[in-house]
Amino acid sequence: MEIRLAAPLQRDSIVDGEGIRAVIWTQGCIHNCFGCHNPETHDVNGGFVVDTKELKKEIKSLNEETGVTFSGGDPFCQIDACLELAKFCHECGLNVWCYTGYTFEKLMILAETQKNILEFLNEIDVLIDGPFILSKKSFDVMFRGSKNQRVIDVKKSLKKKSVVEIKKYQYKENKTPDKEKKEEIYI
Repeated sequence: MEIRLAAPLQRDSIVDGEGIRAVIWTQGCIHNCFGCHNPETHDVNGGFVVDTKELKKEIKSLNEETGVTFSGGDPFCQIDACLELAKFCHECGLNVWCYTGYTFEKLMILAETQKNILEFLNEIDVLIDGPFILSKKSFDVMFRGSKNQRVIDVKKSLKKKSVVEIKKYQYKENKTPDKEKKEEIYI
């Protein structure tokens, strides 16, 4: 099977999920979020094509990474190839994170007619969902770009049939007035 990528497999990422990760940068996204930091990944005909067998060899050779993150672009635009690779990641003992512009709720509706969506969700441990919204951009949220996006425990959410956010990553509005904030420098 082939997959269209925006970049070669990235190793040693510490910003695309918890731990040291490898990142699969998929090409193609239909969301076209204004202010996206990866607009070059939107064109479904951009990037380059790789056989999933080649990516599996690279994944199998990972040493320091504890997981693989699917990003892009939107991995749900190439669901069959991403499903195959996510299964392989689990076989290799790696956890799987995935970024998508779809909300979990929208994916569940789409899964009613597209079986492979639910299959892919079952191979994802953590889902960062929702479109990037420039007016909600924040540097105070871990592993995402805007406050509307959620870090979801997929296994628990599928079991409960509703979103279960991972508490340690939930956005909490700072209730301290700006004038009372302490500024500290750590060296």
